[in-house]
Amino acid sequence: MSAVPAPSSAHTLRPATRADLPAVLALLADEDQVVDPATVVVTEAHERAFVAIETDPRNEMLVLVDSGGTLVGCLQATYIPGLGKGGAERALVEAVRIRADRRGDGLGRTLMEHAITRARSRGCALLQLTSNKQREAAHRFYAALGFARSHEGFKLAL
Repeated sequence: MSAVPAPSSAHTLRPATRADLPAVLALLADEDQVVDPATVVVTEAHERAFVAIETDPRNEMLVLVDSGGTLVGCLQATYIPGLGKGGAERALVEAVRIRADRRGDGLGRTLMEHAITRARSRGCALLQLTSNKQREAAHRFYAALGFARSHEGFKLAL
């Protein structure tokens, strides 16, 4: 996938590159404050995971970059084949983050609308995501985009 112009000409939405890894990890490290990517330690496990995402046609890590080259948002989309929904794929979106100091500018909407468009273009019948129960602002955001609370999620740490 090549770069896709975001609704604002000041931003570019594109697949993440290896050079983006520290900035993506900084976004994932703390959603409530800005973390300097220069302070992030990129481990061998991060490297392996990034290569796995980058080389898998059913996965994409997208980043939103402002006109100054600052990475201000990211998300990962995984396309899952299934027998339900008439054998259609479903899209799973995770790791949705906007830099703490850039929230409220419509950047999250830009990311999610692009993810929805990509899922539709692939023929997905459903786009799903999970969100920490304590992220009430995120829940309002997803509801405003048309997402419905339909399931109760469970996780098992391994």
